[in-house]
Amino acid sequence: MTNPTKNNYEINELVKHRWSPRAFSTKPVEKEKLFSILEASRWAPSAFNEQPWRFIVGQNHDDTHEKILDTLVGWNKLWAGKAPVLILNIAKKSFTRNKKPNNISKYDLGQAVGFMMVEIVNQGLFSHQMSGFDPVLAAELFNIPDDYEAVSVTAIGYYGDIKELPEDLAGMESKPRERNAIDSMVFKGSFGEPMDF
Repeated sequence: MTNPTKNNYEINELVKHRWSPRAFSTKPVEKEKLFSILEASRWAPSAFNEQPWRFIVGQNHDDTHEKILDTLVGWNKLWAGKAPVLILNIAKKSFTRNKKPNNISKYDLGQAVGFMMVEIVNQGLFSHQMSGFDPVLAAELFNIPDDYEAVSVTAIGYYGDIKELPEDLAGMESKPRERNAIDSMVFKGSFGEPMDF
């Protein structure tokens, strides 16, 4: 199943078909596909080429997968456990070269995860990113050093059976995708002054 965007302008097909479902199959993700997804993240841009992203990967209910699942809020636990891959996304808070705070490390992590998202679609898979997790518990469970911060969790897998979701989540799954209009977020001159298209 896909849930492509309804575009006002032409965009890349991979971006068009990127979608965040909650119905995942338990079918394992092939090792080669997972490495391609992680390889894509390596090539994201970052300030001073710091590459402040780190990832902890759990697969197929191994110990790491279960620990990441334990950090999720109840709402996300309802569906994310079926996804065969869970990734804890982590940002390094300082620059390696001078130990100064890297105030855009989360921005750079987001770009690396964004590169992953496109490659996930390219591999015929789906993903769903989550901010609903306990970063303090994640730091404790995975011995994350103080200079690093757990920021989000990504579920990856093949699309599953929508009928296996709780009714309210199944309803959300089948809704058309929506986005705010470009003129509500893109301005010229002053903030809030819509761009002419």
